[in-house]
Amino acid sequence: MGTTNFPNGVSNNQKQNILGEYKSLDPSLNHEYFDDFDTYAAADWIVTETGIATQTLADEDGGILLITNAAADDDASFSQKVGESFLMGLNKPAYFKARFAVSDATQSDFIIGLQITDTTPLAVSDGIYFKKDDGDALLDFVVTKDSVASIATGIATIADNAYITVGFVYNGISEISYFAGTDSKNPTRLGSLDVTNLPDDEALTISFGIQNGEAAVKTMSIDYIFATKER
Repeated sequence: MGTTNFPNGVSNNQKQNILGEYKSLDPSLNHEYFDDFDTYAAADWIVTETGIATQTLADEDGGILLITNAAADDDASFSQKVGESFLMGLNKPAYFKARFAVSDATQSDFIIGLQITDTTPLAVSDGIYFKKDDGDALLDFVVTKDSVASIATGIATIADNAYITVGFVYNGISEISYFAGTDSKNPTRLGSLDVTNLPDDEALTISFGIQNGEAAVKTMSIDYIFATKER
């Protein structure tokens, strides 16, 4: 398959603007975060642990952050990026996408998405995120503000050591669509929630982690995380 060449450049800006003649896309139109976990700096993360956990780069294609808990029931490791930098706002569409796997689809709890910085991410007051409860293998999608939540339950089934890609799109007005599936590029749109409980008065940050559902070591592997919002 051949490439399409634009020798004169391509722009997402209006001609009269400061970068209107810039021969590439204007990166300042969106606030973007992407981590493919080819590197990991502990200082970039607030980690809340129960028991002794590790967060290390795995030898796996694509760049993987491997979280490994200790072996007691309810041992846990949750990571939140330093600095809350995503505030949901009117007419400011936002997007989130991540790919990950867990070692035990049933005997574990996990979350991944955007939340306020909190020492209890499984019961956070404000956020837009995916979660799974201990004792089932069903993925839920949660939009919560001031501890009042809208939840889409059982949107997908998690399997042991099987990567799944999840994502959401806030259209900036009235709804948040959620996606999940095994296709790493294009997970399936599964539904939407309205913005009744959109956390629009608290800036959020990247959050993920896993808690044991039994007295055995559990792991979570994060392939990548992407979040962006229009300025």
